[in-house]
Amino acid sequence: MENLTFDLGDQPVRALNHYLHSPAEALLGKHVTVVNPDGAHSIAVGVNAAVKVTIEGHAGYYAAGMNKFADITIEGSASTGVAENMMSGRVHVKGFASNGAGASAHGGLLVIDGDAGLRCGISLKGADIVVGGSVGSFSGFMAQAGRMVICGDAGDALGDSLYEAVIYVRGAIKSLGADAQIEPMTEADITGLAALLKDAGMGHDPHAFKRVASARTLYHWNADANQEY
Repeated sequence: MENLTFDLGDQPVRALNHYLHSPAEALLGKHVTVVNPDGAHSIAVGVNAAVKVTIEGHAGYYAAGMNKFADITIEGSASTGVAENMMSGRVHVKGFASNGAGASAHGGLLVIDGDAGLRCGISLKGADIVVGGSVGSFSGFMAQAGRMVICGDAGDALGDSLYEAVIYVRGAIKSLGADAQIEPMTEADITGLAALLKDAGMGHDPHAFKRVASARTLYHWNADANQEY
């Protein structure tokens, strides 16, 4: 694997992203290391190639956004919107993630070793998100498809207005959002969750998790409900 280094202390983020937007065949087998990120925004966004990227430090807003095919590791923490609208590939945050992690992500795997802030997985559309710690309020809000795994606790209004996404929680849930309910874990849940935890490098027992899914009462608007659901 060919290794290249971009020093954001000397080079702008634009230069890094320009390189990462090279034709997919030109990036195949490359490992790009980003040093001195110092919380810069939009690091490694819009990557559309099977390239490996390691960010040695903290990343600002929207790191690894719109990722497709790439394997991106952030050695520190990430600010708002990490892996936002990710399509495929893998994004691994070894620290903590701020608000909106994995927002609208369509595919791939987002792993956060630490905690995640508010609205983790908002409008999730098919990706898998595994959080090693806890998540803030309104996580999984309007999540349409995909899976969220929370190895710690969940804040208020978890899974508010869920559609077909499923949330697995190991710790305490402060409150469930509208139309979210706890359901029994099936054998398919246990098998799928065990594989997902292994892929994310988490050693928890899948039997220790609770399943949160939609009660499906919000699928159709009821004029007689007086906004009471």
